[in-house]
This record gives sequence, structure tokens and C-alpha cells, in this order.
Amino acid sequence: MQQAVSLLHKNKVMRGMAHFPLLAQKKAPAVILLHGFTGSKLEPHRFFLKISRALEELGIASFRFDFLGSGESDGNFEDMTVLNELAEAETILEYVQSHPEIDKEKVIVLGFSMGGLVASLLAGDHPEEIEKLILLAPAGNMAEKVKVMEKNSAYIKEENAFDIGGNLIGKDFIAELNSFNVWERAKSFERDVLIIHGTRDEAVSIEESKKYQEKCYQGRAALHLVTGADHTFNSYYWEKEVIENICHFVK
Repeated sequence: MQQAVSLLHKNKVMRGMAHFPLLAQKKAPAVILLHGFTGSKLEPHRFFLKISRALEELGIASFRFDFLGSGESDGNFEDMTVLNELAEAETILEYVQSHPEIDKEKVIVLGFSMGGLVASLLAGDHPEEIEKLILLAPAGNMAEKVKVMEKNSAYIKEENAFDIGGNLIGKDFIAELNSFNVWERAKSFERDVLIIHGTRDEAVSIEESKKYQEKCYQGRAALHLVTGADHTFNSYYWEKEVIENICHFVK
């Protein structure tokens, strides 16, 4: 069963979708899906929707929200920052844990790309509230990535922002990335982690997934490499491999 849901965060509405297994006889486990930079609750080739449907078949609920300024949620993209998205993710986590159909002891967080960065911070800040963590091509070194974007992008003076393919990136977003240590915050999470990365990802280096494994999670993290895959797993077989590994991990 799939239904539209709305969630209020600082007087702005985050819009999303909730999926519930039809034959649940008791409170269900749940997965929270956090989308990437310029992404949405669907992600390319309806990737997040397909993950949610696969989880339904396992008896697992899921929740997909657009962050503020993305997709159909309120707000402007130029006001987006990583720590703002982290605060929004905390609101989502609180909502899911308090949901009457969800087992609050079995909440898993999945993040893709920059959503993986946000997910790692969320798990690091709330290590006892998250059962497992899944990172898909996590952009842990977002600060370095944005420096490259900044150099190759037009500055829009009247907006005090950079034009990234039609999306405006505010200077607060750029400055904030240097204000916290990703690896230090993320390593507080001491439960099981699954990291998945394509071997031909040109958007986020595979080295970032290796850094998460080495600097944060060590033996608690399994790193699965999808041979030949790009950043968004744009192939039926790559996508299928990712979803199968997610399902095996959450079971």
C-alpha cells in the first residue's frame, strides 16, 4: 500500500510517499530513503520507488520525502545546506519512529549520494535510534566536489549564488561544508552498515566509500562494488543488483 504523506518542518511542508506491507499483522520495520543532491523522492529511473516496492514484498515499510527546496516540497533550493537537510532528516526519523504502524526499534536509514552523507551524519548523531545504515555512492567528501562545481559555474550576483545546471547553490551551503568533520561524526554509529558503489562512478569517487569503511566503520561495514556501474546505476542489471543487496541486508 502506497500513500502520499506530508510532514511539517519549521513551518514548511516536506512532501513524500509512505509504503506499507499489505499483510502486516504487527508493527513493521521501516526504511527511510534520503535522496541526493538535486534529486527527489523518486530518483533517476524511479530507483527509490522500486526499492520501496521491493521492501514492501519483504514486509518492510518505507518512507521517501523530498527535502525542502527539492522535488515537490516547500522551500527554495538555494536555501538548502547539508545541515539543514540533516535537521529535516531528524524530523523524518522522529515521525517514522512515532508512527503507529512502525516498530521504532527497527528503523533503517538509506542515503544516496549527498543523501548518503546526510544519512551518515544522522546515524552518527543518533546511533541508538537506527538499526542499520545503507549508503549508496555516498558523497562524504562533498566539500571537495563543490569546490570543483564552484570553479565551473556562473555566479549570479543578484541571487548571491552559483548556477549549477539551473539550480542555485547559496554561499552558505559552500561555507558550511568546511564547518564539520564528516568522518568524526559518522563513526559514532557502531551497528551494521552496507555501502554500495559503482566501479565507474564519475560523479562520486569510489574512494569515498572506501574512506567510510576505513575511517568510520571498519569491519562493521560491507562494501559491495557493482562492476561497471555509473553513479545512478543506470542499467536494469545494475539496479537489480543494488536492490537485491539492499533486500538481503535488511532481512
